[in-house]
Amino acid sequence: MECVILAAGEGKRMRPLTATRPKVMIPLANRPMIEHLVCAARDAGISEFILVVGYQEQAVREYFGNGSDLGVSVRYATQRRQKGTADALRAAEDKLSGEFLLLNGDMVIRSNAISAIIRKGAPCMGIFHSDHPGDFGVVTTDGGRVTGLEEKSGAPRSNLINAGIYLFSPGIFDALRSIGTSPRGELELTDALAGFIRDGTLRAHTLSFWLDAGYPWDLLDANATLLEDIEPACEGTVEEGVFLHGPVSIGPGTVVRSGTYIEGPCIIGESCRIGPHAYIRGATSIGDRCHIGHSTEIKNSIVMHDTKIPHFNYIGDSIIGSGCNFGAGTKIANLRHDHGPVVIRGINTRREKMGAVIGDEVRFGINCSVNVGSVVGSHVSVAPHTAVEGWVEEETKVR
Repeated sequence: MECVILAAGEGKRMRPLTATRPKVMIPLANRPMIEHLVCAARDAGISEFILVVGYQEQAVREYFGNGSDLGVSVRYATQRRQKGTADALRAAEDKLSGEFLLLNGDMVIRSNAISAIIRKGAPCMGIFHSDHPGDFGVVTTDGGRVTGLEEKSGAPRSNLINAGIYLFSPGIFDALRSIGTSPRGELELTDALAGFIRDGTLRAHTLSFWLDAGYPWDLLDANATLLEDIEPACEGTVEEGVFLHGPVSIGPGTVVRSGTYIEGPCIIGESCRIGPHAYIRGATSIGDRCHIGHSTEIKNSIVMHDTKIPHFNYIGDSIIGSGCNFGAGTKIANLRHDHGPVVIRGINTRREKMGAVIGDEVRFGINCSVNVGSVVGSHVSVAPHTAVEGWVEEETKVR
């Protein structure tokens, strides 16, 4: 069994996090989201992978190489222009020899679900119950077969959605060659499924667990879920007077100084400086070479490599890019006064607590305030004592 993972897209809805990396390389629990997919499929018994790459593909190629570090074989197919999911899959056609698993690269799924779909036989689609199905492709079923598929309906006919996991035989490529461009101007994989649906041959497998990572705020739930599986480890130095509560993983070369309190699940990368007197709360991932300093509190957040949050800072329910620096006293709000759901650029995040999305290489002066639901682009410079809210474009100087 071979597995194709679609990893060519830019992920525009993930901006500014995808300004400098492909969407699938955004870290969750300190590993790229696509690595969690590869490992889930590997644990289901798959050892041959074809990654369809495109946007900033070198980052994917350099990270995975031939796959030997993960105990699998990885080959690559390139989608030169991002013309849709059907076009992406067609790029892998000449590398496949039989039935294969197809995964969208931006989701979290368990290995037991992959095993179950493989046992169903091709063609098969993974589906999932959603409380907001209108945001996805809506699926109708009858007797374990897919009877209808509708993209992002304003009046969904069911609460079942297309989860972006499939088992196909090589016959899918004949169907792909028969479709035209969709109203969105793309070649859509779902259009190629119409014949299978008419014939009643497209099986449906209902997943008990599935997480989508379509928007930046989705990363927080995905990160928290993956952190539940971490094994406690301490490969760094923990001084006397540090308290670790729950599963905490500390990487090599990291020093945790006295007075620091860390609640698991939490992962801290390599060569970090933590404390003294820092408070890191659960569901937090901190990348390599970060500095979380004196009297700084971080909760339910993703902090990427080389970011400095050195003193008297608060970061809650936020995604922080790499290479950022927070001046002393700079804080991110994460709760509206009316406790209503946070809306970002007109999109309801469905989160009562949501801080900010900060791109790479952002510089904050001292005592800045970042309002709930703000998005700050990469390479932004914020002057001291400045209030930030809304959407700030990259390279902006905020005064």
